Amino acid sequence: MTDPVVALVLVASAFVALAMVWFFKTLDGRFWASWRTPLAAGIVAGVVLRLSGFTPPWAVAIVLTLAALYVRLTGRESEPVDGMLLGAVTGIAAAIAFVIDGLSGCRILAECLAAGALAGYGTTFASFHVTDRPRQFLIDVATAAGAVGIAWLPRLLGDDCAAAIAVAAIIPLIAVITVFRQWPDIRAQLRHEASLGFMNDGDVRRTAHPLLRLGSGGWADRKAHRQFVRLANKIALRKRQQRGRPDDMARLYQVEIIKLRMQIMEMSRIDRDVVSASGPSDTIARSQ
Repeated sequence: MTDPVVALVLVASAFVALAMVWFFKTLDGRFWASWRTPLAAGIVAGVVLRLSGFTPPWAVAIVLTLAALYVRLTGRESEPVDGMLLGAVTGIAAAIAFVIDGLSGCRILAECLAAGALAGYGTTFASFHVTDRPRQFLIDVATAAGAVGIAWLPRLLGDDCAAAIAVAAIIPLIAVITVFRQWPDIRAQLRHEASLGFMNDGDVRRTAHPLLRLGSGGWADRKAHRQFVRLANKIALRKRQQRGRPDDMARLYQVEIIKLRMQIMEMSRIDRDVVSASGPSDTIARSQ
């Protein structure tokens, strides 16, 4: 296959891989709701780069860092690994203008993917972990510098298509590894919630484990269980965000945590009622 054909195949494959990883992490198949802003920002960035005809790696990295900042300010709040995935989506969208024209498609795709993912991670990290505006600005500047550096790496491999394949494979892999690395912390947070009486002990492992949460978890309704998992994981996320925050912001997070606790308690109560009404055997399975 020629380079443009390989690039088109990689664009489609990368979108599919990112969608699968997004669902694996969030259990939300409606990824379009979260991807609209990154896609739009990426398309605009790609058109700007294409029309300017000026595409050294540093220019690609700076434009995609600006796009990532726009996504951070206008998109949904997310944690750093989500920002990385959204940044990769932005990078793919930016590369489409070059791939369609057949202009060094694989090389541009590799550079946009790498720079977009790093820019998305760095800008989201600044928002997620840092409350001081000057420090956020410094992290954003460092992110842009890092994106410039990583955008050069695909050229060092010498094979543009191999570089694009490697980058497209590494980004989803990093996201999956991050999900498994977060598992112990999420489990600890949810155990604390269970000790406070806001969720059942039996739901903790099925909610925190990256693989067990994909099933129904003993619930009567699989979709309801996935919504329960999303809400419970959001509680764990908000509790992590509270650490080191100013008192006013910490109180706002606490208010949201209380609301989320009420939601998961009500969902759990409804599910227990449904399972109890369905028969003794189902009740035993749910309690195990």
